Amino acid sequence: MAQLSLPLDERAYTDSLDNILHHAPSDSTRARVCFQLAEYWRGKDTVKARSFLDQGARLAQRFPLPHALHAFYEGQFYFNTDAPKAADAFFRSQQQLAAFPTKEATRFRAMAWFNYGIMQRGAKGDDFVIDTWLTHAIPLAEQGGDEDKLALYYTQLGTLLMYNARFDKAQVYIDKGLTILEKHPGSPNLLFAYFAATSNAIYSKHIAAAKGYLDKAKALLAPYPESANYPNYYYNESLYYTAVNEFGKAMGSLDKGIAMARKLQQPQVLQMLVFRKYNILQESKAYGPARQLLLDILKEGTLTKEVNNRKTIYQQLASINASMGDMKQAYDWQVKYATLSDSLQEAKLQAHIQELEIKYNNAEKEKKIAQLEVVNAKAALAARKNKQLAGLFGMAAVLALVVALFATWFYRKNKQLAAAQLKTQVAQALLQGEENERARVARDLHDGLGGLLAGIKLHLSAVARPELHKVIDQLDHSSAELRRIAHNMMPEALLSYGLVAALQQLCASLETPALQVSFQPFGIQDNLPRMTQVTIYRIVQEALSNALRHAQASSVVVQCSQEGSTFFITVEDNGRGFDKHSISKEKGIGLSNIERRVLFLNGKMDIDAAVNEGTTINIELNVAG
Repeated sequence: MAQLSLPLDERAYTDSLDNILHHAPSDSTRARVCFQLAEYWRGKDTVKARSFLDQGARLAQRFPLPHALHAFYEGQFYFNTDAPKAADAFFRSQQQLAAFPTKEATRFRAMAWFNYGIMQRGAKGDDFVIDTWLTHAIPLAEQGGDEDKLALYYTQLGTLLMYNARFDKAQVYIDKGLTILEKHPGSPNLLFAYFAATSNAIYSKHIAAAKGYLDKAKALLAPYPESANYPNYYYNESLYYTAVNEFGKAMGSLDKGIAMARKLQQPQVLQMLVFRKYNILQESKAYGPARQLLLDILKEGTLTKEVNNRKTIYQQLASINASMGDMKQAYDWQVKYATLSDSLQEAKLQAHIQELEIKYNNAEKEKKIAQLEVVNAKAALAARKNKQLAGLFGMAAVLALVVALFATWFYRKNKQLAAAQLKTQVAQALLQGEENERARVARDLHDGLGGLLAGIKLHLSAVARPELHKVIDQLDHSSAELRRIAHNMMPEALLSYGLVAALQQLCASLETPALQVSFQPFGIQDNLPRMTQVTIYRIVQEALSNALRHAQASSVVVQCSQEGSTFFITVEDNGRGFDKHSISKEKGIGLSNIERRVLFLNGKMDIDAAVNEGTTINIELNVAG
């Protein structure tokens, strides 16, 4: 994802800033220019960038707004080298800038939130980034009247959606950005919009459209052959050549881009270029050169400073050695990968390691068996005739045993299947009965007790006695509480307007000044069976209830999406978390209720939690009718 939009004519840009720095009438202006020069040089010369950043900080000390901008540019300085420091600086920046009610401060707050989301991507995932951009960065950019940055944010949001294979939705935001940027052809962000449009068109198989976007990007760059934006261009050019099966040209584009990215110290773009080259070699079954490329990356060391890149390279080396039949090397690389993996992946990785070890051991055993077979071949041939008759009897006995075992297995399997079906039917009946009873009680409360309370209030209101006003107020509160209980038992929005509306209303109803609840629906179909909708609603309701009761969170994100017959639910909070290893020992009523409903829809649930690090519940359901 592009973050620094470099001007196309870089020489003119830096000359202009140097001229202002030496002739500006005030320290406030010089401080701002120093910050801009620090941002420009951070990708080329970190020593020079640090010098300009420190000079700007000294000049800004007496000026509140430039002083607040220092934190933003500090985040820019650490952007490619230290994500936690950058994230902290961007968050401090938006806090400090909130004190200034100017459009300039609002625009910088938008940029700070935008970059903060990027810095948190590795720790909190794409959902957090999307929510941060939609909730903070884009609205602030609109308030600040910065069309250029707003277009960039639309384009980058489209790029992130593209990374998650939501190509149609991605194109919507990319087109929003292009509509704004093509009115201002001098903006460097237009180039990145063309890059995003090229990639998305290729991934969504619109090759002719991709070529059109790529040609527009090339025309923008043509007057500036030394532009630092060329590595990104070569990456997209390689995607296009790969799509039209011109692999030689694709590799040529990648080699040009890799050389420039290394020269310009652009680690993120370098990572994209190198792994794209590896993918082409692997897909072409050029396993030897592909393996050597990975080994060269490890030796050179630029990309492997980042632990996730190192993990990816170890994993790919294990995979490609396995493809080449070198199971010993595959096993060794998989062990290295396993030592870098987090606890969530540990079980899967151990299984993979064991599989590779078994394959390696089997390969060694097969070699020994082959050698033994060669030695014993003559003896076996001489004894074969004498053993044929005994072999026939043995085969008959084995066949009879196999038939008996199969019959036993088939009987037990049918018995287990019948028991499972009965268990499922019982569970379905219990849940259906529970929802029916909820609906009945809700009706009785609303129509019976609710009507009775309304009648009592009417009679009391007719008696004009001041001492009864307090009783009438209590009746009002009782009626409101009754409506709330009835709504929770069977929400009217679910029955009248469907699942999405009901979940939106549920999340909105739980928001307070101290708690933000964000609901993000993606692709939910409106033809789900009613019982399925009710079950999903109850799962989300119970998960939110757990977060409110136990998490002490200030933010909860609920994301629901559907892909065909699979429905996904994620509920993430930033609360106090808990030790997830204690779940099996002390499973509360709330989690048990969720688990029961998940099993009802043949789903599965995973809980990611740690003390003081929040809780994330991921659920996958089968909603086939």
